[in-house]
Amino acid sequence: MKFGKELASQMVQEWQTAYMDYDNLKALLKDVMIFRQEHALTSSSPSGPEARSRALKRRLTMYRAFSGLTRGTTMKTEDEVILVSSVPQDGGGGGAAAAGETHYQTMFLKSSEEGGEYEMVFFRKLDEEFNKVVKFYKEKVQEVKMEAEELNRQMDVLIALRIKVDKPYVEHKFSPRQIRVPNPAPATVLASVNPVKKGVRMDAIHEVEMSSEEGVNYGGGLEMRNKKNKNDNINSFRPAPLEILDHVKINVEPDTPVSTLKNVLGSLKSDLSFSKDELKRAEEKMIKVFVEFCQQLRLLKSYCFLNMLAFSKIMKKYDKITSRSASKSYLEMVDKSYLGTCDEVSKLIERTEATFIKHFANGNRRKGMKSLKPGHKVERHRTTFFLGLFTGCSIALAVAIIISIHARDLLNHERRGEYMESIFTLYSFVGFIVLHMVMYGMNTYYWRQYRVNYPFIFGFKPGTELGFREVFLVASGLSVLTLAAVLSNLDMEMDRRTERFQTLTELVPLALVLVVLSITFCPFNIIYRSSRFFLLSCAWHCLCAPLYKVTLSDFFLADQLTSQVQAFRSIQFYVYYYALGDFRKRSNKFLGTSVYDLLYIVVAIIPYWSRVLQCLRRLFEERDPMQGFNALKYLSTIAALVMRTMYSLNLRKPMFWRIMAASTSGFTTVYNTYWDIVVDWGLLRKNSRNPWLRDKLLISNKAVYFVAIVVNILLRLVWMQLVLDFNETRFLHRKAMVTLVACLEIIRRGIWNFFRLENEHFNNVGKYRAFKSVPLPFHYEDEKIR
Repeated sequence: MKFGKELASQMVQEWQTAYMDYDNLKALLKDVMIFRQEHALTSSSPSGPEARSRALKRRLTMYRAFSGLTRGTTMKTEDEVILVSSVPQDGGGGGAAAAGETHYQTMFLKSSEEGGEYEMVFFRKLDEEFNKVVKFYKEKVQEVKMEAEELNRQMDVLIALRIKVDKPYVEHKFSPRQIRVPNPAPATVLASVNPVKKGVRMDAIHEVEMSSEEGVNYGGGLEMRNKKNKNDNINSFRPAPLEILDHVKINVEPDTPVSTLKNVLGSLKSDLSFSKDELKRAEEKMIKVFVEFCQQLRLLKSYCFLNMLAFSKIMKKYDKITSRSASKSYLEMVDKSYLGTCDEVSKLIERTEATFIKHFANGNRRKGMKSLKPGHKVERHRTTFFLGLFTGCSIALAVAIIISIHARDLLNHERRGEYMESIFTLYSFVGFIVLHMVMYGMNTYYWRQYRVNYPFIFGFKPGTELGFREVFLVASGLSVLTLAAVLSNLDMEMDRRTERFQTLTELVPLALVLVVLSITFCPFNIIYRSSRFFLLSCAWHCLCAPLYKVTLSDFFLADQLTSQVQAFRSIQFYVYYYALGDFRKRSNKFLGTSVYDLLYIVVAIIPYWSRVLQCLRRLFEERDPMQGFNALKYLSTIAALVMRTMYSLNLRKPMFWRIMAASTSGFTTVYNTYWDIVVDWGLLRKNSRNPWLRDKLLISNKAVYFVAIVVNILLRLVWMQLVLDFNETRFLHRKAMVTLVACLEIIRRGIWNFFRLENEHFNNVGKYRAFKSVPLPFHYEDEKIR
């Protein structure tokens, strides 16, 4: 693999603009190479006195090199190509961070040579990229140092809370406020002096030690403390600052509907209660903070390594093209710069790992590192094998169903309407799910192709996200079950030998749904349990909106559900058909009843109403007026949906309902289309670098975006078939038309997904947002205590 592709694949995608622009520099070197090749072809080989002069110069050079080797000196002034210097900045207007910064400049000493202007442009761009990288790296190092200081303070409180809760002292000898900590005393000595009560955890004992060898303060902090009085004995204790517990508030209440209601009512307590449950929750939060912080440090270290490697590669490429020796001088400057000399990130990684292993893994390094290092996803060949197997089986079953329909002329069968009204509606529910999974699988494929960090955006646990192969595998497996059920249902219904098994025939769709539900809720670690539970968790958050804090994965799933209105109605039909109807006789007399029609409307509103509540929650928390307009968008969609449903349920089709359905649907179509293209996709920017699109695009072919805009508008207008009474054709039953329209909406949603996440990805890139923000468990009331 070429280094350019390797760099693009290994870089932190949210920081891509902060990396060295390797492709641009390589393009500048290509200009240098083209210029040299063109002039090499036109120029003739030197002869005469010039040739003799150059030969003499070569002999002198060889002699000097040999003499230098024997005498131990080098004379390289005549061979120097560049002169690299550092210019200190005065920090004017740049704030504290800009003060004392060093700006690196390269002077090209061969500019008078033919084609030297191309090389000057190269070095000017090289300096610009290097200064950009150094500045970004320095800013990020300062950020992680500040975060490390905050983690120190958090650990101080956590250790004090552990001592307060677990009480590792002898009651008749010390009181909680009199606990003393030895400066360098090991835990064994401390335990022998202060024997603890049975049942107290060993990690509570470790908190009252001060290990100068590990460079960690008593509270498990990450910064090196002053090492004084190394020879102090066990009596030279310093007080453990348990008093800080009086100056902090705790925030470990899990995000649940109950906690949200308490917060709204003002009854949520933030004072420490010194309970074991409170300590456990604080430890769980601190573990998440440490894992995220350690991941941030590793990516920052990788950023430094990749950029140093990139500068080395580009300078060696320059030497190769120009036959010069400039890389040594430049790379020496790189090594001496902040990028090459700063080792604070490596030290922080070591201290973070040591602190985590000591305080959260009871000294078990293997256990601690397993928690700190994210799991890597392993591609398995069996996934590809079964994907091909299930896809082939699905195609074969689909062909068998088509042949069966044509061979038995089922389209003209007398019971065709009865079958379409009942059985087809039951199976269409699973069909909607399969189609949506196929669209999501295509999304993941293209997200990965264009390096969109969708696992981070959705908040998946590292190593548990599903790739496109896994999504297609689940979709193909579900399609095999569905198509096999449909084919068996048709055969049992048309075969006279199985007529007496009418009940069994009608129960096949129910059995299919029960199998799907049992797999979805299966508690065992099979069939991607972490992904299933993540989906169920997000679905529960959507159902309980606005009682949960709204994350991107929550409202993204709610948006998916708004495209599954017919699936929700199919669930309603399932319940009525098998619970309230006589499914043995395919009796669906419940259709048309007032209660069923009312629920038919309410069920369709549920996903849209969930989005309204989520928008209101975000409006309340973020004070973003755009969320208010977004809520109005979904309310207008609910009004249009109700009007269209009322019109479709009215058999006489009065003009009033038609006008109401057309007007509300037209308004919400314009509203939703504008929101899709301008807000969700970030397109139609008149003054952008890509006219009427946006400044940054993942796909180089701009026509793709304009086609997506047109397709989105057309698919937004499919509701017009209802108002125009285009509900049935000779070869297409009314239920099939409803299913087709629902499938078109799912396809539109799949297209929307790609561009929506592309826009979110560029938002993260613009803000260099590559890490999740994990809330800290403790909050200091008085800043002076900090």
